[in-house]
Amino acid sequence: QVQLVESGGGLVQAGGSLRLSCTVSGRTFSSYAMAWFRQAPGKEREFVAAISWSGGRLYYADSVKGRFTISRDNAKNTLYLQMNSLKPEDTAVYFCAAGQERRLLLSKWDRGNVEVWGQGTLVTVSS
Repeated sequence: QVQLVESGGGLVQAGGSLRLSCTVSGRTFSSYAMAWFRQAPGKEREFVAAISWSGGRLYYADSVKGRFTISRDNAKNTLYLQMNSLKPEDTAVYFCAAGQERRLLLSKWDRGNVEVWGQGTLVTVSS
């Protein structure tokens, strides 16, 4: 069974940076596409970014494109999200997710197609 554990959240001022990490244990990490979703208070969970099993294909929500960078290190079984130029509207609980790339892509990152979720890490951006 795959388990995902996020870390790296915290409080940061607008314009600042944070790097989130997601450590994966269990089945082979490299067989999954990995993604980040986020959920702000009172809102639905939304797609943020995704990366293919090889790391060769990257996908971003328009709201974070140019500011966030997703990456993975299959040797360390770890997924990352580098977040720069943070805005107050980026405040949310960020979740690490694993699934099949094709299914997620065709469903336009429908969270219903995520196979495994992490517990989430809170990011708060102050103005």
